[in-house]
Amino acid sequence: MRRAKTALLVLEDGTVFKGVPFGKIGTTLGEIVFATGMSGYQETLTDPSYAGQIVVQTAPHIGNTGMNDEDEESDRIWVSGYVVRDISRIVSNFRSQRSLEADLLSNEVIGIGELDTRALTLHLRNVGVMRAGIFSGAEAVMPLDELVAIVKNSVPMTGRSLSSTVSTNEQYTIKHEGDFFGRVAILDLGIKKSTINNMAARGLEVTVFPADSSYEDLTSIDPDAVFYSNGPGDPSTADHQVQVLRQVLSKGLPFFGICFGNQLLGRALGFDTYKLAFGHRGINQPVIDLGTGKVEVTAHNHGFAVDISSREEIASPAGFGLVKVSHVCLNDDVVEGIECLEIPAYSVQYHPEAAAGPHDANYLFDRLINLITKTRAEREI
Repeated sequence: MRRAKTALLVLEDGTVFKGVPFGKIGTTLGEIVFATGMSGYQETLTDPSYAGQIVVQTAPHIGNTGMNDEDEESDRIWVSGYVVRDISRIVSNFRSQRSLEADLLSNEVIGIGELDTRALTLHLRNVGVMRAGIFSGAEAVMPLDELVAIVKNSVPMTGRSLSSTVSTNEQYTIKHEGDFFGRVAILDLGIKKSTINNMAARGLEVTVFPADSSYEDLTSIDPDAVFYSNGPGDPSTADHQVQVLRQVLSKGLPFFGICFGNQLLGRALGFDTYKLAFGHRGINQPVIDLGTGKVEVTAHNHGFAVDISSREEIASPAGFGLVKVSHVCLNDDVVEGIECLEIPAYSVQYHPEAAAGPHDANYLFDRLINLITKTRAEREI
């Protein structure tokens, strides 16, 4: 179905792309990023890590399998805006419960379709991600210089804290499946349902805490491990969560972090973080495990990374012993994993829980089980 109305995508460097309205009519602002996955658009839309961002799908045909309740990573769509090339005219999948556009409308998400996403992605790869705006309402007829000014006056991602926006407001517990193995305290910085499901499937009872929780809050359940989730925003703004993590590490509690949690482990160990030019977003990123030499196809969603130049063992600047980079992205040598050698802590920048896939890195949840087991044994000696 062709749409008659015009929508504009305006970048802060003055570049403009024309398309048609998709989802809610209106104006939205955010950092524009591209995701390279050929599938999994529902998981992308409902991933809290995309809060504050306008997401461009590089796959040309979006919406053909519809939407369902089972595959959602959270209870809502988090993207600030959505950019696609070809909007599927029909939905054809036995699991579909409604169309993509129906969910965009119910979540009041503004999108734009029938846009040259290849040209847009190449532009972002050349100049880097930036602020942008989708205009499909009354503002779409305003002079271009005024639209660019609106975009430039929007909040940049650098220096932006979003954890409290996406985190749970109240503590809650999810029971384990099968035989009980232990308890994990999760700091919710933008947790995905599939992360919790992976832990529960391994006999772990998880209690999820709000982003502003204290060390005393996390340890009130006598956890066998602490976990920091994925999430949006600039890790340099998360001073409170870093201080709490340093307390966790000082007490020798096993720790596992994913994505934003990896960046905060890096900061807790005394390393800096930095913003990537256009980031990693998609489900086809090659990462090498430096310990085994195995290459994994992994799911990513991050615009920041931990700054560790050495690939040898290095002392933690914050005094937590020796640390090594465990995983590296083969595309650009970005740090994708950290392992502590003298305390029970590790993290990865990518998403081993990856729904709808790939599942090459799912073993990292088993590593948490092994770390808890090892820590218990050492305490009994």
